[in-house]
Amino acid sequence: MKANNKMSKITNLVVIVFFSLSIVSCSKEFLDVKVQGGETTTSNPNLAQDLVTGVYSSLLQGDSWGNGDVHGFAFLSATSIASDDADKGSYAADQATTAGQFDNFTLTSTNPFCGTLWSGHYNSIGAANQALKALAPAPLPMATKKILVGEVKFLRGYFYFNLVRFFGGVPLVLQVPKDAHDANTNPVYQTRTAATVVYDSIIRDLHYAIANLPSKAQAGTGHATKGAAQSLLAKVYLYLAQWDSVKALTNQVITSGQYQLVQDYSLQFKQAGNNCSESIFEIETGKFNNSNFGIANWTVSQGPRVGGMGGWNDLGWGFNNPSTALINTYETGDLRKNATIIFIDNSGLHKGTVLWDGFRIPSSDSVQNLYYNYKAYTSSVVPSKETYATPGDKDRPKNIPVLRYADVLLMNAEAALHTGGDAATPVNLVRVRAGLLPKGSVTLADLKQERHVELAMEEDRFWDLVRWGDAASVLGSKGFVAGTHELLPIPATQILLSNGKLTQNPGY
Repeated sequence: MKANNKMSKITNLVVIVFFSLSIVSCSKEFLDVKVQGGETTTSNPNLAQDLVTGVYSSLLQGDSWGNGDVHGFAFLSATSIASDDADKGSYAADQATTAGQFDNFTLTSTNPFCGTLWSGHYNSIGAANQALKALAPAPLPMATKKILVGEVKFLRGYFYFNLVRFFGGVPLVLQVPKDAHDANTNPVYQTRTAATVVYDSIIRDLHYAIANLPSKAQAGTGHATKGAAQSLLAKVYLYLAQWDSVKALTNQVITSGQYQLVQDYSLQFKQAGNNCSESIFEIETGKFNNSNFGIANWTVSQGPRVGGMGGWNDLGWGFNNPSTALINTYETGDLRKNATIIFIDNSGLHKGTVLWDGFRIPSSDSVQNLYYNYKAYTSSVVPSKETYATPGDKDRPKNIPVLRYADVLLMNAEAALHTGGDAATPVNLVRVRAGLLPKGSVTLADLKQERHVELAMEEDRFWDLVRWGDAASVLGSKGFVAGTHELLPIPATQILLSNGKLTQNPGY
């Protein structure tokens, strides 16, 4: 079955009660609120799909200082800025006690970005649980229902995968509270579940998604697919070092015929490359129904910032700047370097930097920093099939790749290094596309290098360093302490609201 048209076609979403532990722990009101108007999946046949769309929409949370962040500035801080890919950027005192604490590993449990990452992901999980509860009695054809449930379980698996990588063991909430008493007394909502058990739940959700979701060719644009679930599950097994499973799943994606590398690496990070042949799953954004849907604080937080002499219409706040360590990692001739990094003209000749769409950024005497994330740039100059730039809007929506085919190839190669087999072929597909010579054989060091430059500034690097056991040696100069900084602190507010039932991570 072809799952629905674009998510963008569904514009009038129902109000969903998002569940977060902060709400549960302090609320005295009944939380299992009926959808507005008393609608059910029986009285409104569109409600089931609307609720599923609401779970997708929760990916767009980017309230970095408030109610919830899933892929906004806080997410960038905890992944990219914390790694050797990027420096905080802007000027020294700007967001020093938020993003800056990730850059120099001075994190405390009161850092608001930790709190908003927690609440944002539990908001999303709450939306998923509400959707699953509503889908259970929905009078839909079984095939349709299984696809919708598969999409929700794929997303819930993704949200928990982020949480377990951020915090380790977390409350495993797989249902909607019965009432306020249940929400405030049931230990499920206020105590941590072991990381191994959380991983087991993620694996179950993704196995269901694999069994019930259609292929990319059969699914609606932007929807989770069988290949997306296989790729995400392969990544979960990558973190668990279950190499046979990684190899098997990535082989299934590779041989499915649904995906291929695009010739131009940079295309994937432009509007024209949205949902291209290399895309396995991405967060959908755009201008629909006279409204811009996008991740708040994602584009604008990384946009080149005016500084010095000024004199131009800057593009953002200037955070998450590619580091000199990243720049020095690229081999000579690697096409990915100039597709990943905006280099501000520092020659003294005032030539400026002209971006791919013709927009000119002036020279370093007018710009705050020397390097910016090209993958985060969204054109407001060149119209596209889906033009969603609002004049003067610096937080223009941009699709965010979550899973790419190149990542699958590199996971396949890494599994081959551990199980025996051909690691060179998948790595060389990625290298040759980047303008580099193929390798006759591939070592683990080669694989790590390719993952670094292929996925640079795509929020994977920190977690890769942690799972490889390389974080202390690579990030030690930034302040990383082994045994502590692999995980974020459990937010102090959540510990307080749980009456101390939530325990803190070591070192915080």
